[in-house]
Amino acid sequence: MKFKLILMLSVISFRASFGQPEMLIYHDIKTDAAGKIIPWFSAEPGTAYSYVIQSVWHFWDTMRVDMNGLPYYMNHQVWKPGVDDTRGIGGDQFQMALSSWLLLYQFTGDERIKENMKFIAGYYLTHGFSEASAKWPDIPYPYNTLIYSGIFDGDMVIGKNYTQPDKAGSLGLELIHLYKITGTKRHGQTPSGIYLEAAVNIANTLGNHIIDGDDKKSPLPFKVNAVTGDPGKLLSNNGDGSVASLSDYTTNWSGTMELFLELIKMNKGNVSLYQHSFENLLSWMKKYPLKNNKWGPFFEDVPGWSDTQINAITFAQFIMNHQEYFPDWKNEVEGIFKWVYKTLENKTWEKYGVVVVNEQTAYRVPGNSHTSREASAELQYVSLTGDTIRKQNAIRQLNWATYMVDYDGKNRYPQDEHWLTDGYGDYVRHFLRAMGALPELAPSDEEHILFSSSVVQEVEYKNRTGANYMSNPDNPELKNIKLRYTTFDKKGTEKIRLLSKPSQILIDGAPVATSDNLSINSFIWQPLKNGGILRINRINGNEVTIMD
Repeated sequence: MKFKLILMLSVISFRASFGQPEMLIYHDIKTDAAGKIIPWFSAEPGTAYSYVIQSVWHFWDTMRVDMNGLPYYMNHQVWKPGVDDTRGIGGDQFQMALSSWLLLYQFTGDERIKENMKFIAGYYLTHGFSEASAKWPDIPYPYNTLIYSGIFDGDMVIGKNYTQPDKAGSLGLELIHLYKITGTKRHGQTPSGIYLEAAVNIANTLGNHIIDGDDKKSPLPFKVNAVTGDPGKLLSNNGDGSVASLSDYTTNWSGTMELFLELIKMNKGNVSLYQHSFENLLSWMKKYPLKNNKWGPFFEDVPGWSDTQINAITFAQFIMNHQEYFPDWKNEVEGIFKWVYKTLENKTWEKYGVVVVNEQTAYRVPGNSHTSREASAELQYVSLTGDTIRKQNAIRQLNWATYMVDYDGKNRYPQDEHWLTDGYGDYVRHFLRAMGALPELAPSDEEHILFSSSVVQEVEYKNRTGANYMSNPDNPELKNIKLRYTTFDKKGTEKIRLLSKPSQILIDGAPVATSDNLSINSFIWQPLKNGGILRINRINGNEVTIMD
């Protein structure tokens, strides 16, 4: 790998010395009139973002079938073109995919995305959980210790029966989302309680093992033997296999806290346990990592200690999504951003007007997922505060991250491999969240739901492949519909990029009017140079029809 990196840098230097464009992975770097980086695919960011995320999905969806009959991504964490990688899955590989596909479905209306979500979750639920008799029952294992077994049964570094509770919490949250997206809709499908039951079981196990925690030990461990309850081992970073300490600290608890909040809101399971567990985790996050920036490990393949950007920024996003728990949220989020740049900034492409972000302290390489995560979080902050000081660098970070994607949807690190975590599940969602925060970044020549405060169960776009009602485009009852969608919650908000102002909007069949009154069903239209942004406010209703 080091030889390849040296060779790549030498080629870049050679090209630059002869005045040729510098190449970044697959593409020559393109710039605007001021010499600042723009996406390789199109000068309009939204067009490029839409192209790369849908290309990435297509690559995932059409990936080759492996020797055991499963899609390649169900067995491996790194894609290779001509040979199967020798490593199993990434610790959060399926959770990340479910997270991104949830957002990608509302963006595209492609029903195949939902089917992929159900396949991944269904297979994982039946092939990757600890036994009910285990000390830590009914939670997922993050790794397949025998690659082609089709069974997930341990941890990549310390072996069979070891699990990562933070990844269990993230999966529980995505199972709730999947329960919501597969619930009753206008076409008559029935809800799948299997996903909800599994999420409740995960929450019960995590809640029953919560401790108070301190500056050395988090309320739940990073790794633990699910069968015996023995703590995991954290190896030293010197590569000799010696044990440095117990693996009992991480700060990746945002997904777990969201899991508890969702079940409390839905009044499902042991609500009093979830409330106590949530308060415990929240108090610990505020008392320790938010003050000392000890963010700790996340990745399954790093044997020793590392402070990771994903833990820090995911919590910054949690803060922004739950400001009610953080009276000083603006300064706290800013503090996390400052820590990231102080610790992990990468100025290799600064001459193009962009500073990107390294993955973690134990592996200081720039990441496509980590840089796009930083961008989406900072653009959310811009949207919430109106402070635009970070806006341009964040957009250029997204522009930079597009260069990781080839025409066919292959996605890799600048100095590394085609990770099926970072390049797929932990990539697509950041572009979609960025467009949701700033809808003007969405493509001006396409129509998309960019944000919903609820889970979008079903969406049908006009003139879009896969839109159910377009199988009969001449139906007079349907031909004037621009798009329609159904959400799980009766109350919520959406942001939608449209090519033109709608003639009428219906919520549960009743027309609604333009208004900024948040106590009634209403909408606001914001015109742009091309089309505009529609903001829907639903107080009581979950079926929305938007007319041409």
